[in-house]
Amino acid sequence: MAGQEEPGMTSARGRDARRRVDARSSVERIIAAGRIVLGEGEASLERIAAEAGVGIATLYRHFPNREAVVRAVLEDILETDLQPLIERAAEADDTRQALQEIATRLLDLIAEERGLVTFAGNFADVAVDVLQRFSASLHPLLLRGQQAGEIRADLTAEDIPRFLVMAVAGLALPGTAPSLRARFIALLFDALNPANATALPPLSPGEDDLRTALGSVTRA
Repeated sequence: MAGQEEPGMTSARGRDARRRVDARSSVERIIAAGRIVLGEGEASLERIAAEAGVGIATLYRHFPNREAVVRAVLEDILETDLQPLIERAAEADDTRQALQEIATRLLDLIAEERGLVTFAGNFADVAVDVLQRFSASLHPLLLRGQQAGEIRADLTAEDIPRFLVMAVAGLALPGTAPSLRARFIALLFDALNPANATALPPLSPGEDDLRTALGSVTRA
């Protein structure tokens, strides 16, 4: 009859819906397990799968390699732990200080996941890609700081993720003391001070990829 579904079609759709729920549940468990295992330092995909309560084949179906796991864990860190701080910073009186606190918190979070930086061979690539997604949320904060004269006027929102990855590459390695991170974060953020700052040189075509530069250092 028109408008009615065959019983087989209904059951097939139900099975598809259950599979989607099961898949989503597996992904969430794997990401949560990734944070736990990476936080312990030494990690493997097998250990992450076991912690998540899934088979290694299920993990590979959703995350085909280590880089995919690191990307998902880093995205989870930013969305659950850092994004609320970015949103609160919109009301901060001192924009530059708010950005510095965001950077410090990011480094602390990455350092807490002790195996995150070393688990994937191209962490810098992954970090740049993930952090670039947050450029839009940082843009209003950057504009307000520039209008207040707290941040140099030639900085762009797209510069911020790359600036943060520079900090991550040097200061989020396992064993880096919090006091050392705080010291050099303060030094890095002095570069955002418009007072007595020299103009930033323009980027030349083909020379704007920080991932290439950091990747060569990592491989050295």
